[in-house]
Amino acid sequence: MALFLSPTFATSFNKKTMRKSMITLNRKWIRLIGIVGCTVWMASCKQAPDAGVKSSYAVMQIEPTDKELSSSYSATIRGRQDIDIYPQVSGTIEKLCVTEGQKVRRGQLLFIIDQVPYRAALKTATANVEAARAATSTAELTYKSNKELYAQKVVSEFSLKTAENSYLTAKAQLAQAEAQEISARNNLSYTEVKSPSDGVVGALPYRAGALVSANIPYPLTTVSDNSDMYVYFSMTENQLLALTRQYGDMDEALKNMPEVELQLNDKSMYGEKGRIETISGVVDRNTGTASLRAVFPNKNGLLYSGTSGNVILPVTMKGSLVIPQATTFEIQDITYVYKVVDGKAQSAPVSVTRVNGGQEYIVNDGLKEGDIIVAEGVGLLREGTPVKVNKTKRK
Repeated sequence: MALFLSPTFATSFNKKTMRKSMITLNRKWIRLIGIVGCTVWMASCKQAPDAGVKSSYAVMQIEPTDKELSSSYSATIRGRQDIDIYPQVSGTIEKLCVTEGQKVRRGQLLFIIDQVPYRAALKTATANVEAARAATSTAELTYKSNKELYAQKVVSEFSLKTAENSYLTAKAQLAQAEAQEISARNNLSYTEVKSPSDGVVGALPYRAGALVSANIPYPLTTVSDNSDMYVYFSMTENQLLALTRQYGDMDEALKNMPEVELQLNDKSMYGEKGRIETISGVVDRNTGTASLRAVFPNKNGLLYSGTSGNVILPVTMKGSLVIPQATTFEIQDITYVYKVVDGKAQSAPVSVTRVNGGQEYIVNDGLKEGDIIVAEGVGLLREGTPVKVNKTKRK
């Protein structure tokens, strides 16, 4: 049997069903909104603790300490001595006895200049000496003979004086001839150009057959004594004054300054340490700097004259206030720390010098001995946050 519902009853049934569905839906939304609100409230509580609740933070007490720093100075490297070799006589180069870059010893032969004209000049000078010596002997005999005859009143005084003058002239001519012989002998020896010191041969701009003289524009070569290397660098007037005050005077500074290191042009560190030998007593009026010279051993020949690098000079800062980088934060390029004052965090600007690659700071201004600062977690702090001391680190 078919069941028929009236339109009025159907409409009433649908309204009741929809009302129940809406009530159920609203309850679900209320529960969801309540859960989200609680979550947000709990998160906010974690991120921003109540100002009245003290949080534990590691702190440190500032104490002075000695800190070793290093300063870098641009430097030029030179051999102990760089000797330009010029010929002392004119002539054509007959032979080159060395090659570029060759190590030589003092007195070793470098070049030979054509010796033929100088050998001939020496022979002529030697012959002149022999002739002058014979003339001197003759003049001496004549003088002695006239002297005896004058004693016997056989010759006049004029004859005696004439013989004496002739003898003196012959002696002078002999001395002149001997000097010319020495000069000729020296000139012959100068045709063999030798190294004046131990070192390394530089460039060789002249080859066999080239005509050279003492007035040539470029040296025959340069011999660099590279057994020890001189490294020259400069300090400003203020740096020099600080160095003098630190050690008392320049002599004490040279005696007591620590060894220095050398950074090569490729940024590698040279394996040997050096010492500062001299400090210029004059400040250049144009640059406002004074020159210093350090010496480094060069046993392996790694250093070359004419190259450049950086001298690393260690400096001990006594009584410095040193803090880790983690204790600071920056706002608009100003560095701050949080000092603990009356149990609360109080921000304080500080002037610092970065050391050890920025891992530590030396405090120039803003902190004093005995101050307590927050050592960790400064990024979570706010001005006036109560701080419960967790652990005190001493620096």
